[in-house]
Formats: sequence, C-alpha cells, structure tokens
Amino acid sequence: MRIAIFGCGAMGTVLGAFLNKNGLEVTLIDSYADHVKALNEKGAHIIGCADFTVPVKAITPEQMEGIYDIVFLFTKQTANAEALPHLKQFLKDDSVVCTLQNGVPEYSVSDYIGGDRTVGGTVLWGATFISPGVSEVTQDVTSGDNLFDIGEIDGKITDRIQKVAAVLEHMGPACIVENLMGARWSKLILNSCMSGMSAVTGSVFGDVLDNPKASTCLSYIANDIVSVCEAAKIKLEDVMGMDMRDFGKVDTKENFEYSQKCFRKFYADKRTAKASMLQDLEKGKKTEVDMINGFVVEQGKKYEIPTPYNDIAVKIIKGIENNELPLSMDNLKFFDLPELK
Repeated sequence: MRIAIFGCGAMGTVLGAFLNKNGLEVTLIDSYADHVKALNEKGAHIIGCADFTVPVKAITPEQMEGIYDIVFLFTKQTANAEALPHLKQFLKDDSVVCTLQNGVPEYSVSDYIGGDRTVGGTVLWGATFISPGVSEVTQDVTSGDNLFDIGEIDGKITDRIQKVAAVLEHMGPACIVENLMGARWSKLILNSCMSGMSAVTGSVFGDVLDNPKASTCLSYIANDIVSVCEAAKIKLEDVMGMDMRDFGKVDTKENFEYSQKCFRKFYADKRTAKASMLQDLEKGKKTEVDMINGFVVEQGKKYEIPTPYNDIAVKIIKGIENNELPLSMDNLKFFDLPELK
C-alpha cells in the first residue's frame, strides 16, 4: 500500500515522522524545496513535546509518480485549486484522500477529486514549523488521548475509513465518528477562536489566554459559531469530554466564566503553540482566514445569523495581510465587548 502526506508543513511533517518512526513507509510531499532537501538529507527532526529524528522519503509535487492508495491532505485550503488537480492524476478509482485541513474542506475537496474518494477528519494536536526539516509538536501526543476524529461525509462506517484509522493509529488514537460535520464544526470553533486571536494579536496561545480582553474575545467568537450551528441544525461533537456549546455561552456571567474555564482547560498543554495563520502572517503570506473565521461569516449570512466577532477577526487579519495593521495586541481595540450582567 502506497501512502503519502501531501503538504508537509508543521502538521504534515510531524505526522509523517511519527508514521515512519512507527513502521509505516510514508512519502512526504511538499513544494518547499529546501524543506524537502533537509528531510531527505537529515531526516524529520521533531522537537518540543517529543524529541527524535527519523529518516524519511520526501519529494516535491513535480517528482510524484505512480499511484497512491491513501493520501493525507495537509495543504492549506488556499492551495487546493492548484494542488488537487495535480494530485488527482496520481489516484485510482478506489484511492482515498483524507483531508486533515483546517475548516470544513470536505465538500470543496470532493468537488476536485470526487466524493467517492474523499474522507476527512480533524486533528486534535498542534505543531509549529521551525525550519527546513524541523517541526515542533506543541503538546504531548503520547498521553493516550484521542489525536484524530475521522469519518465519511455521510457518516457511514466503511472499510476504507477503518483503513485510514489503522494508518493514523501508528501515531496515536484515531476515533471514527458518525457525525463528521459535527466534529468539523467543533474543531472550527477552536480554530476560529484561538487561531483567529493568535493571528489578530500576534501572540502564542498562552499570551491570548493571559490577556483578559483577548481571552474574552474567544468566548464571543465561539458564541457566533454556536449560534450558526443551532440555525444549521449541526450537532456539535464533544471534545475532551467537554460540550462545545459551553465554549460559546455568554448569556450570563456564570456561563461566561465557565466558557473561559473550558478554553483554559483545553489549551492548558498548548500554551506555546502558534497558529498557522500567525505563522503565515509572520512570513508575509496570505492566510486561510476565509476558510476559518470567514467560513463562519459566510454560513452566518446563509442562515441569517449575525457573526460580529468573526467579522472583526476577518477584517483585522486581512488588514495585517495588506500591511494596514500591525501584528500586535493593540488590535484588540477593534473589539467592542458588552458588559456581562
């Protein structure tokens, strides 16, 4: 069985390193030539909450050949229009592409490669790209906690999704879920909130939690999303035993304080993490904000649900992209938060 990871920034590199370390031969595919060169010459070096180096095979998309049976998709959604038509020529009818991208990408991915080859999932750990060949995993992935929620778009438990789970379990526990879209939206809450505020403020997650206004914004961004989910009749999946609706409850002071407690609990071991959107901003690249907070705004319009805090996050991040705003906590001034009773 030929397995590849297409798009090996921080997350793809960490996944590829663990799979190869634990006995699977997996090809890492990335367009960053210096990164590919370093991976081949020095191996994948993982630091942070793990510390090891493992030999890997890495290639650029131009070096791809033959047919792949399973491909884990870790490119940014902004690259899909170019990456997926290229990938398609290396798939057979029963190949499986498992998108592990941020946001809710399954429908757009299936538009390019076909729904009969598309499955998806959420990643429940974080990583930061350090330098060519080196990535930091920002939480303990050996604790036994679930690392992936994966599933079919229609919720069926199929042979192919079980094969995908068996591959991912070479890194750690992977849970097959019947409510993939609920799991996706639950992860979208976390991405829109913490990744959004990390990018807005130019801060690692711990700094967001430690700033009272930045931390408060987390709950209000979540409130937008929970409201959209209720209108769309999406049943959110629990994460780490926590009801994701609780992250967005701001109707009373007591509920708001519990929401803040949920964020602190979830991110307790991820304080050093830096959002991929922030990493892109630091490199002067366009971010995936349209597929994360912007997707919430789009769905809010569809269901006629206001999403004011996601609106502001999108405007700030695009302002930073266009060099109109700094990467700074000063951007919190654009959020007008109500007083809780």
